[in-house]
Amino acid sequence: MINLLINNKPVRVEEGTTVLEAARMIGVHIPTLCYYELDGIKLKNKPAGCRVCVVEIKGHKRLMAACATECKEGMEVVTNSLRAVNARRTVVELMLSDHPANCLTCTKSGDCELQKLSHDMGIRQLQFQGEHSKHRRDVSPAIVRDMDKCIMCRRCETVCNDYQTVGALNAIGKGFNAVVAPAFEQDLVDSPCVFCGQCIMACPVGALSTLSHTRPAMAAISNPKKTVIVQTAPAVRVALGEEFGMQPGELVTGKMVAALRRLGFDYVFDTDFAADLTIMEEGTELLERLRRHKAGDTSVRLPILTSCCPGWVNFFEYYFPDMLDVPSTAKSPQQMFGSIAKSYWAEKMGLKRENIVCVSIMPCVAKKYECGRDEFKVDGNPDVDYCISTRGLARLIKQYGLNLNELPEEEFDQPLGESSGAGVIFGSTGGVIEAAVRTAYELYTKKTLDRVEFTQLRGLEGIREATVDFDGTPIHIGIAHGLGNARRLLDKVRSGEVEFHAIEVMACPGGCVGGAGQPFHHGDSDIIRKRQEAIYREDTGKAIRKSHENPAIKQLYDEYLGEPCGHKAHELLHTEYFDKSEKAAVIEI
Repeated sequence: MINLLINNKPVRVEEGTTVLEAARMIGVHIPTLCYYELDGIKLKNKPAGCRVCVVEIKGHKRLMAACATECKEGMEVVTNSLRAVNARRTVVELMLSDHPANCLTCTKSGDCELQKLSHDMGIRQLQFQGEHSKHRRDVSPAIVRDMDKCIMCRRCETVCNDYQTVGALNAIGKGFNAVVAPAFEQDLVDSPCVFCGQCIMACPVGALSTLSHTRPAMAAISNPKKTVIVQTAPAVRVALGEEFGMQPGELVTGKMVAALRRLGFDYVFDTDFAADLTIMEEGTELLERLRRHKAGDTSVRLPILTSCCPGWVNFFEYYFPDMLDVPSTAKSPQQMFGSIAKSYWAEKMGLKRENIVCVSIMPCVAKKYECGRDEFKVDGNPDVDYCISTRGLARLIKQYGLNLNELPEEEFDQPLGESSGAGVIFGSTGGVIEAAVRTAYELYTKKTLDRVEFTQLRGLEGIREATVDFDGTPIHIGIAHGLGNARRLLDKVRSGEVEFHAIEVMACPGGCVGGAGQPFHHGDSDIIRKRQEAIYREDTGKAIRKSHENPAIKQLYDEYLGEPCGHKAHELLHTEYFDKSEKAAVIEI
């Protein structure tokens, strides 16, 4: 243990603790921009690049970066000396001198850390004037890079490389021309970026933002020739309220439905319906692989990997091309919904596919990329036309002058609004595999589950494993959230170090509840935990908690699909994967 003084306050910390961490322990605020925590992990930007957290330390002639300076025995630190405060102010003024002043139209306005820091420091005029950096704007299918706003804090680079291990972003150039970009300044779409969007969550300013589908979606609502339907993901309802002053994890399902109707959508459906459908296909696929594996079929590869997360799908296409036959071929719930809405539902309603516009409300940035993939189009018409994030929906609700708190509780439209508790828990890490187990257990054993909660599959540890007893048959399950954790787990599977029957992977911390389209959580794992708890509360309150008991799903198979993983189901609900390792290879050079 180390003893030191911070602003004359004694503090005792473990060896290896930084001055910034020690100050926070005793309630002393030191401003910073480059320092970032995600999922309870302190992601330290090794260059300590922003220099906003400088402090005076007795015995040191120069100011020291609190985020990168470890505490030493007897150290005396002053965080609020005139010298330190002036230095910080100068650093921020220099950043502002090379920063666009278009705050009114910036996507991060009101939630910008540089804006807040400038306000807190009382900066009301710029002391330095000079040339502004000019970088080209990169608009990808999901993420917009506006590097004129980049302040080189490099948090996006740290998250991309150290937490997600994607390696799509790195600092390039020097001095005035320095910027964070893909290798050789490629467009994101040409890089190994998986569009998980965690760089957006980390960016303190508006240099990285989400591509908006709001305008074309609302234009479709204004077109009398179009029937515009909307689906809402399970994680949206546990986070949307935060944008309206509610506590994290407050459920707003009914109010959200009411808001969507008032925005003009013709039908309001639930992605949870498609989550139940996904379980029917994915669970059947798992049982078939298990059956063939037990029969000695050596052509069957285990574990089966979940395929609901498009960021994860992109990741294994880039980095695990030798395992493309391992993931489930089931489409994600978003895409299953679009496919069924524009076929089964369209026929029931007497509508033409091309006259239906399907909009999804998602907690995810990668979903924007996913709905544009060519394999999810029929004669050029996409299954899902537009994807709006949770934050985007909140902005729309406010733009239309609606007060979410005062709206009544309303129900989803039927039949694509009927769902089970298993569909709800898709929004949390461990939820997809738990939902699959609820159904797979009963189909495999022909016995009824009296208790549907598989708590051994829940939690927020980055990598988890559990064994579920299928009436004498042990099923070994792996779970990972965060792509760095997924890489570590898959590397062990690839080398034969561990064996699983099934693995669930989600790209974002906590799963979809921590998705990059959610209200900014600023790395606070407590917010993610509260959203997760709300997911399970909604599950508990459902009358039906197993996907195969959803009457609307039964009706769909009886009237249209036939049987799970049958010919019609494969045609509409399954996909294929592609080797994209060439894009990732540039990172290895």
